[in-house]
Amino acid sequence: MVNQTVAALEYLAENERKERSKVMFPTSMKVLGVKAINIKKVVNECWADLKNEAPENLLHFAKELVKTKVLECNQVAFLLLWKSKSAMRLIGLKDIEELAQNIDNWVTVDTLSVLISGWAWRENQISDADVLVWLNSENRWWRRTAVVSTVALNLRSRGGTGDAKRTLLICEKVVNERDDMIVKALSWALRELSKSDKPAVEKFMEMYDSQLAGRVRREVYSKLQTGRKNG
Repeated sequence: MVNQTVAALEYLAENERKERSKVMFPTSMKVLGVKAINIKKVVNECWADLKNEAPENLLHFAKELVKTKVLECNQVAFLLLWKSKSAMRLIGLKDIEELAQNIDNWVTVDTLSVLISGWAWRENQISDADVLVWLNSENRWWRRTAVVSTVALNLRSRGGTGDAKRTLLICEKVVNERDDMIVKALSWALRELSKSDKPAVEKFMEMYDSQLAGRVRREVYSKLQTGRKNG
């Protein structure tokens, strides 16, 4: 079925999208050039075939998709797992690290973080200590994974209810970061938290204002004052 999934994605590939992806999110993985809306179509087709499978089989299939080292297959894997909360409940630290074996771009990191690692953290299937290990990695993509995983704690559309304690535990450790991938992730994390706990973010910004990158100050203050990323 892995080969069938790759074939379905290849059928929907567009060369223009492929070329644009090389600029938008460079990666060592093979990129087919499939739009997000068409990736979701493939996910739904896979789900129709697999929804009655045992959750461990679905998790195994997701890992096999990741092993193809095709960017879109990684996206399908994460989106497919999200559809099965039974499979999601099986996921622990080792599973996440196996699913994350190809992270080298923001698209793969963000999908993994919001759908998989952040959810597992929220459900206490991984610990604060696990996320802090990622944050202390020399690999910028693991650091971004740690920061973006906080989004799942607060993102209402994905079941988040707000968790200032764990979000700020991570955010306060990257206030001096200047790597653009981490700076953008920090801004996103704080803006998402502001929707459920605006006072906590206001206090954080006041405390660390002089240390934060200009992008973080600009975007988060705009969100606090206007409700938008850019005022």
